Amino acid sequence: MKFKVKKGDMVKIIAGDDKGKTGKILAVYPKKRQVVVEGCKIAKKAVKPSDKIPNGGFVNKEMPMDISNVAKLGE
Repeated sequence: MKFKVKKGDMVKIIAGDDKGKTGKILAVYPKKRQVVVEGCKIAKKAVKPSDKIPNGGFVNKEMPMDISNVAKLGE
């Protein structure tokens, strides 16, 4: 399926908790019809200790949202 948005595009959130925010698309998942937008739909994820995060703990992470919740800016 072809979408009107792609990685790197600026979009505005038109539905959900982050309605009205704008951000850049970080990833597109066409089979799931989802996108990841920078700074939107943040969730706290528990992570085990690793080389990057020696103590482990919680990390803020952007989660995918449905593509129908975003509108492309500039056109």
